[in-house]
Amino acid sequence: MTKFLLSVHVILAILAVGPITVAASMFPRYAKQLAEDPQGRAAGVAGILHKICRGYALFGIGVPVFGLATAVQLGVLTDVWLVSSIVLTAVAAAVLAMAILPNQQRVLAVAGGTAEPGTSTVPASRLSMLTGVFNLLWTVVVVLMIVRPGSTTGA
Repeated sequence: MTKFLLSVHVILAILAVGPITVAASMFPRYAKQLAEDPQGRAAGVAGILHKICRGYALFGIGVPVFGLATAVQLGVLTDVWLVSSIVLTAVAAAVLAMAILPNQQRVLAVAGGTAEPGTSTVPASRLSMLTGVFNLLWTVVVVLMIVRPGSTTGA
């Protein structure tokens, strides 16, 4: 059962988090272009990238669910490397849910003219920074999952 849970956890991480990191990283480039041509190609691409981020974020909820199930099976739920990974995963999820996705939505609403009057947009550079933080958090989680500091498994 442990091998199955771990396999699903890793597959979900690759298939869910990977597309989010790519789409979120590409979004600021098209956000910059929206100011010049809000109804052009950039608007369409930015809209698709936002939908990818939002959709895969929902799909990605399975990553920590299967990760926790695997940890319970392995009996490592209280290991420092795992607790650190859980905290970093929660921070990454918060950055995505409370900063990246709402700011992408705001950029699209302002560019499309559907935003409330006086709504300001976040600069593309800030979105780039937020995405970089999100990607860095996931990188650290992956390293912790592989290295597992203090692990006695010899990995």
